[in-house]
Amino acid sequence: MPNRSSAFRVRLFVGLGLFIVLAVALLYFTRPMAKVVGVVRSKAVNAVPGSVTVDAEYQMEIKSELGGRIVKTALDDGKHVKKDEFLVQLDTGDLEIEIDQLQNDYEALKSRLAVGSQAQLNLDSAQAAFANVERLHKLGQMSDSDFENQRRALQGIEQQRKLEQVDNQNKIDSAENGLKAKRRQLQKMTITAPFDGVVEKVLARPGDLIDLGAPIAILISTSRTVVARISEEDFAGIRLGQKAFVRFLSYGNQLYNASVSKILPTADPDTQRYEIFLSVDLPLDRLVPGLTGEASIVVGEHENTLIVPRRALFGNSLFIVKNGRVQLRKVSVGYVGLNEAEIIEGVDEGEMVIADEIDRFRDGDRVRTVLLPQ
Repeated sequence: MPNRSSAFRVRLFVGLGLFIVLAVALLYFTRPMAKVVGVVRSKAVNAVPGSVTVDAEYQMEIKSELGGRIVKTALDDGKHVKKDEFLVQLDTGDLEIEIDQLQNDYEALKSRLAVGSQAQLNLDSAQAAFANVERLHKLGQMSDSDFENQRRALQGIEQQRKLEQVDNQNKIDSAENGLKAKRRQLQKMTITAPFDGVVEKVLARPGDLIDLGAPIAILISTSRTVVARISEEDFAGIRLGQKAFVRFLSYGNQLYNASVSKILPTADPDTQRYEIFLSVDLPLDRLVPGLTGEASIVVGEHENTLIVPRRALFGNSLFIVKNGRVQLRKVSVGYVGLNEAEIIEGVDEGEMVIADEIDRFRDGDRVRTVLLPQ
């Protein structure tokens, strides 16, 4: 009997122990999971926040300076084109006929002028005759009044010749300018890209008859402008060349290095926000016009200071996990960047702070923890 009683007690104690272990395990594994990171020492930055938009540096409606029918085009939606690359050809048939006619008229004019001038012949004869008049006048065989009349007559013939030369030169110049104007028109009927860009939209196709100034396509430049908009109270600390970090909504939490490349001196009258331009370390094909995001312009730095993820911070508080229990901790906050915040007082290096889904927790909660990568 004593052996049976002892065996029973052993089984009872073992069962009770297993029950307690299972109960403890059940209590532990039913605790919520807190995702934590350690407080670390690093560099904190004082960053001015701003909203960011990526714009094409400019866009343009491609228009023809002349009317006509489109006979050939290299336009296509989304096509990349280089400066001076062929885009559109208008029908040049009628214009080429005009140029041929003007060229023929020009050659005929030069041929006529090369034959000689009747006014020049008259002048040559008058000058020869006047030489004899001068000789007679010197010999006293011609009165002064007759001599003066002969001299004036020669001057009249010389003036006629000069006027004829001016008129001939004017005819030559007019013919040459007419040809130049028509050839310039001929050049304008071949439309090329004014800058490197992408065809956003094609508005006219081969066979279309277009008017002077009618849009043919919309071309956007391949160069990009990254514009950050800064509040008035933060603008005073912005300087050219300052480092910045940019995060685009379409690319998640990835931060891209940038710098301030241009500062506009006046605020937008509607928003009262100042605009600055950023040079972003990102391939051009990823800087798609229309991208939006946020920027952080570095205006100060603190070395070797305590850092926590910015998302762990709510107001001036953090949730610390110690011995499996959540503690609400009031802290003093220093510099705040896009992803990180400086803690001046209230935490120690190595302490674990809840860095995700912080709205799920309350002071005093018992939790399990999983360590997130820094």
